[in-house]
Amino acid sequence: MPLEKRAETAFKEAVEEVIDEHARLGLLIHVWQNGKVVGLSAGELLDSAATHGK
Repeated sequence: MPLEKRAETAFKEAVEEVIDEHARLGLLIHVWQNGKVVGLSAGELLDSAATHGK
């Protein structure tokens, strides 16, 4: 597998782990949205990603 593909896979796995951990601990995940930083729950983040096709 090319290095770029392995890096992308590792990044996606790391993001998934962070989302799972924040959900377990009840922490917000801060993201840039519409020109500002907002705190979203893991559920809100996943809903937003599903809505925007990511």
